[in-house]
Amino acid sequence: MDIADNIQEAVEQVGKSKINSMVALFVAITATFMALCNVKDGNIVQAMQQAQAKSLDSWSYFQAKSTKQSIAENTLELLKLQNTPADDKVIKKFEEKIETYKKEKAEIKAQAEGYEKEYNDINLFDDQFDMTEALLTISIAMLGITALTQKKWLLWFSSGVSLIGIVLGLTAFMKISLHSDLISKILG
Repeated sequence: MDIADNIQEAVEQVGKSKINSMVALFVAITATFMALCNVKDGNIVQAMQQAQAKSLDSWSYFQAKSTKQSIAENTLELLKLQNTPADDKVIKKFEEKIETYKKEKAEIKAQAEGYEKEYNDINLFDDQFDMTEALLTISIAMLGITALTQKKWLLWFSSGVSLIGIVLGLTAFMKISLHSDLISKILG
């Protein structure tokens, strides 16, 4: 019997087969949940992009302040080398500028690191939704094979894979980390 005969037989048995009815139900549930996870994952990716852009902007601003600080320090050194009494006010002004730049850089650095942390925190759930999608896709493929082969054990196995994917997705929706570094490395 070839695959075309198996498909034709499965199509004819749809109304008679309890397994096919269950497969249809599991596919509908799995596909619907996968679609919801896909929408949420898209929103997470957008939030990650925003956090990354803010982080890059902050680090660029940090670099600009560092450049200004470096110029002020070099100017201060030149003024000190000239060592004229008229330069005392100017020297004090540059010393104050340098201290201001140091304080501003510390604030900007903390802000940039905050955006990096936000990105990493969000990325955890992005990975979780990606693992959810992978498991649900595998489950749907196995359910298709179940409809063709009519194997009960395969129905329960593929349903179990789907259930694991749904649990993983639900925990991601609830912002509960079930992140697996091992799976992320394999899928990454």
